[in-house]
Amino acid sequence: MQDPTTAPETVQATATTAGLPLPDESFFETIRHTEYANLDAGGHTYLDFTGGNLNPRGLIEAHHKMLLESVLGNPHSTNPTSQLATQLVEDTRRKILSFFKASDDYYCIFTTNATAALKLVGESYPFSEQSTLLMLSDNHNSVNGIREFVKRRNGRTLYAPLNMEDLQINEERLEELLEEGRSEGPNLFAFPAQSNVSGVQHSLEWIARAQALGYDVLLDGAAFVPTSRLDLSKWKPDFVSVSFYKMFGFPTGIGCLLLKKSAFAKLRKSWFAGGTVTLVSVAEQKEHLADGHERFEDGTLNYNMIPSVAHGLAYLENIGMERISARVKSMAGWLAGQLRAIRHDNGKPVMRLFGPETFENRGGSLVLTFFDREGKLYPFQEVEGLANERKISIRSGCFCNPGIDEINSCVSTEEIARYFASRDRHSLPDMVKYLGRMRGATRVSVGIANVQKDLDTFVAFVQSLRNKTIAEALRRTEIKAISHC
Repeated sequence: MQDPTTAPETVQATATTAGLPLPDESFFETIRHTEYANLDAGGHTYLDFTGGNLNPRGLIEAHHKMLLESVLGNPHSTNPTSQLATQLVEDTRRKILSFFKASDDYYCIFTTNATAALKLVGESYPFSEQSTLLMLSDNHNSVNGIREFVKRRNGRTLYAPLNMEDLQINEERLEELLEEGRSEGPNLFAFPAQSNVSGVQHSLEWIARAQALGYDVLLDGAAFVPTSRLDLSKWKPDFVSVSFYKMFGFPTGIGCLLLKKSAFAKLRKSWFAGGTVTLVSVAEQKEHLADGHERFEDGTLNYNMIPSVAHGLAYLENIGMERISARVKSMAGWLAGQLRAIRHDNGKPVMRLFGPETFENRGGSLVLTFFDREGKLYPFQEVEGLANERKISIRSGCFCNPGIDEINSCVSTEEIARYFASRDRHSLPDMVKYLGRMRGATRVSVGIANVQKDLDTFVAFVQSLRNKTIAEALRRTEIKAISHC
């Protein structure tokens, strides 16, 4: 399927543009100096935007001003302070729906994070023995965990594979599994708009395709929406999970579930709490659940922090999501081109970059493994440790996405099955020892606050690994390294 997510204005960055200047550099340099001056003041190179965005100075100032000038009370009342808090929360809710062009068709349910939004769907969806949960192999563990709710109700879970060479959907196999998974249901198809590891943006056309076959669709938007426009007037998944700190850094602890109104009645709430009911009787042990978003917002909302989401959305809108998307794709493409060109003098590559060659349908994440001059694989934690010494913030490990890691680490289904069958207790170090080869990788992710010098700093870091053994790079006399498959 052709990916429809890339706006016409988006720069299609590839390795061939690696030597060209980054677009909009002066504009984003200004943003860096005015909104993210703490990066330079602290000597930081921040390249972990998929892990968490950074808060702009203006957002903190606007929220601080609101708190100092307002008196806010618990929203569950009609007193003046309660009414003001309610107004600010509901204004923010409307702005969220407007930002995603979802005003008439969706509810916005506030949650503590994207994981809580996903759990809400998992625990409330009416899975049965006839149900199928179909997921991509490329999913965050917060999506993978939904299979436990299916298991408890004796339904089945299926995984659609990725192409090993580019980490994109194996479209032929997904079509087969969509047909195979059709049943009396209800059935749910869950996938990320963008991989939290590779940055691959999966085609949103799969939403309508799955729905046409009778599936409800859960779209994990957490990695996608910080740098790309999600238009819910065009793409209509039944459920969308969102994390706001991943979009603009502040506040943490607030996300939302965008719930299509036509899917609302399917969800079955397993309990009730304050704020979710209109009537409760102790004498008769009866209750009536609230309609709309209130039904799933347990207890008191974080009314002091939710208004800051409106400030954050305005910040992104003022810059322009298309402008942000073009910039991020260009930076990722430029960086990939530079890194691919770095080799040891013996011709062996210093690193391997996983995923498609081009960045037309990718976000700002690069997933890498590093090799010394003898071709031995660096343990990912050692790469991060070396970066830490230069105050470069990157991320290493498996990124809560075991499907991607199993592909990149060449781990077969049979090996995984044998490992789990061979012992009662399991851990990643134990699995590495059992398999005889390393797992995990390094992720670099660019974002709105990055400028050219950040990319140059990381390229220089990678160049510092040229022509060295692992022991030489780590300045140690002994280290055990495991060759990559």
